[in-house]
Amino acid sequence: MSKLFIVPTPIGNLKDITFRAVEVLKAVDLILAEDTRTSGKLLKHFEITTPMQSHHMHNEHKTVEGILQKLKAGTSIALISDAGTPAISDPGFLLSRACIENDIEVECLPGATAFVPALVNSGLPNDKFVFEGFLPVKKGRQTRLLLLAEETRTMIFYESPHKLVKTLGHFCEYFGEDRPVSVSRELTKLYEETVRGTAKEILEYYSNKPPKGEIVVVVGGKK
Repeated sequence: MSKLFIVPTPIGNLKDITFRAVEVLKAVDLILAEDTRTSGKLLKHFEITTPMQSHHMHNEHKTVEGILQKLKAGTSIALISDAGTPAISDPGFLLSRACIENDIEVECLPGATAFVPALVNSGLPNDKFVFEGFLPVKKGRQTRLLLLAEETRTMIFYESPHKLVKTLGHFCEYFGEDRPVSVSRELTKLYEETVRGTAKEILEYYSNKPPKGEIVVVVGGKK
C-alpha cells in the first residue's frame, strides 16, 4: 500500500513552489490534477514528466474508489489543485477522508495558500480568525450573513471578481458600513493589490474600479 501526498502549488508566482513539492511530484507514480491543462504548464516549467489524471469537483465522487484501489495496489499518488493547497475551497477533502478511513497514509506538504498572506497583509487581528471560503450564492446566504454579523473573530472570504461588489454591499448591510475590510487581489502576481478601509469605502472603490483576478476579503470581527 502506498501513500497520498497532498501538494500545494503556487497561487501565482511560480517561484513560490517548494523544493520538496517538486521532488515529490517527480517521484510519485501519478498526479491527480484539478485541470490537467493548467497543471501541465506548471509541470512543464519544472520538467516534471509524471503522468496526470483529472480529479475535480465534478468527478471526485466517482473517481475516489478507483484512486483508492490504485493506492492499495502500491501506486504512489500526489494530489494538486490549480493553485494553492488542495481541499481549501478546492477538491481534496473527499479523497483524504477516504484514504484515512481505509488506513492509507496521507501526507500534506506545507505551501502556498491565498488566505494566509491576505490575512497578514490586512492589518486586522490574526491571533484568532475564521475561514469562511465562498459564501452561499443564494440559498442560505442571508442566514450565514446574519450569523457572521455576531462573529467577533476576523473573517476570511474568497470571492469572484463579478460578485465582489454585491458581497461588499451585503457586508455593509449586515455588518455595518464602518466594519473594517481588506481586499487582496492577484496575490503574488504582477498586479497584486491590497485595499483597506471601511466596508463602505471598499464598496465605493470597487464600484468605480471593477476588479479582476483572484480575490480574498478579510473582515474585522464585531467589537
